[in-house]
Amino acid sequence: MPPGKKKPRTYDPARIRAAVTAQFGHVARAVRELGPEQLAVPSGVGEWSVAELAAHVAWIADSLAGGLARPPGAVAELTAVEWPSVTASLAGKISEAARETLDGAPLPELFDRAADRMAEALAANPGGRVLHLWIGDMTLADFLVTRTVELVVHTDDLNRAAGLDIPLERQALAAATRLLADALALKAPGGSVEVRIPPFAVVQCIEGPRHTRGTPPNVVETDPLTWLRLATGRTGWAEMLDAAQVSASGERADLSALLPLMS
Repeated sequence: MPPGKKKPRTYDPARIRAAVTAQFGHVARAVRELGPEQLAVPSGVGEWSVAELAAHVAWIADSLAGGLARPPGAVAELTAVEWPSVTASLAGKISEAARETLDGAPLPELFDRAADRMAEALAANPGGRVLHLWIGDMTLADFLVTRTVELVVHTDDLNRAAGLDIPLERQALAAATRLLADALALKAPGGSVEVRIPPFAVVQCIEGPRHTRGTPPNVVETDPLTWLRLATGRTGWAEMLDAAQVSASGERADLSALLPLMS
């Protein structure tokens, strides 16, 4: 391996599958208890209501099953860590799909159908299966890692918008945190700043002097949920610094120009 090249992070496929299934189940159970008033409030995600956001979560599972029902691709064009940088182009298509999904059936029925389809599709397909996607073909294993980001971030959206307490599956939260940390390092390669997101991730990024031992001169540290909100544009860098949700030491420890990584 060439000097300076890091081995890409790997994920346990069985744990990722279990995490995606479990997180989807947490949301499905919570959505069943939502009343009309909660469903009608703004979700904080674009112009979606909570009902539309919930429908989008159902679509996440249903579209995964739909992708696996299509003929497989030959070669993966996109890796999991590259996925965050190409998601912006999908906003319009995804918004339309969420509304169409919501029109298809009551939310509990949508979630039941999506859960069944996803379970059957995952049981029938190995991780190396290549899916044809709007943004480029990906292996099923890589695509499932990206689903942890979608599910964890939207679980947090639903909790904040509707006053819920949907649990975050630890393995899903860990994978989502690591993927977006690695996406930052890919976007701004270098070794002058160390970004710490305990207990799940530590990455180095941004060109400049590289430290070799001891405490690095430029350090950013935050918790996983704050990191996900920053990386997806749910909150701002300055706001989190002011709230002491992020600590940043060193003249290069400013990630504001690099965030969000996706929105």
